Amino acid sequence: MLYLSHGAPPLLDDEVWMNQLSAWSGELERPKGIVIVSAHWESAPISISATAASTPLIYDFGGFSPRFYNMKYETPDATWLGDLVASLMPDGEPLHRHQTRGLDHGAWVPLKVMYPGADIPVIQLSMPTHDPIKLLELGRRLAPLRDQGILLIGSGFMTHGLPYIRDWRTNAEAPAWSAEFDHWVSEALSRGDVESLIRYRELAPGMPYAHPTVEHFTPLFITLGAADDPERPAETKIDGYFMGLAKRSIQVS
Repeated sequence: MLYLSHGAPPLLDDEVWMNQLSAWSGELERPKGIVIVSAHWESAPISISATAASTPLIYDFGGFSPRFYNMKYETPDATWLGDLVASLMPDGEPLHRHQTRGLDHGAWVPLKVMYPGADIPVIQLSMPTHDPIKLLELGRRLAPLRDQGILLIGSGFMTHGLPYIRDWRTNAEAPAWSAEFDHWVSEALSRGDVESLIRYRELAPGMPYAHPTVEHFTPLFITLGAADDPERPAETKIDGYFMGLAKRSIQVS
C-alpha cells in the first residue's frame, strides 16, 4: 500500500523523480490490478471510474506543453476489479459507477512512470471526505485487496502550498512551511503516530501554508487504513523537494 506524491505532467521531464518512481515499482511484486485514490477526484458518494479497456485520460491541468495533452495510457478492461471494490463497500451505502470518467493526472502521470506498459487493470476511486477517521475506515474496507494481489495507492503531494510558492525552479529551496510540515509528518510516520497525524491541522507546523486545501494530504489516511497495522512505522521510499514542495512518498504493509 502506497502514498505517493504524484506531481504534475512535468514530472515526466524530471529524470531524478522518474528514476525514483521506476526503481520503486521495480521493487514491488507486480500487481494484478491497481486501485488509486487521487487528490483530483473529490466526490461523494464514493464513485468508481469507468472500467472499460482504454478508457480515455482526463487532462485536468493547464499551461503545459501541448504534448502532455496527447499522451495516452490505455489500460486493460478492469470490470472485475470494479466489481471487487464494489463488493467491499458497506451494504446500503451509495456507490456510483461511472461509464465514461477516465483517470485524472493524479493517477495516470505516476502510473505512466511506474508501469509504462499500461498492461495492468486500473480503476480510480473518488475521495468522498477529508475526515481522517472516515478515510482510515475506507482504507480498512479496502485492505482485503492486498490479499488478492491488488496494489492500493493514495496519490497526493506531501506539501501543496502552490499559492505561496515564489521560486518556481524545480530545484528551488523548500520554503520553511514546506520543510517543517514534511519533517513533522516524517517523524510521525516513523513513530507510527497515527493519532498525531489525524490532528495535523492543529499540530503540524507549516499549516495552513503547506495545505491551504487538504486534498493532497488526506489520501495518506486511506493508505494507512489499509495497512495491517497503521501504527507500524512507514517506510519512506522517496523524499526531497520539487519546486520547494515535498515529494515524500511512503510504503506500508
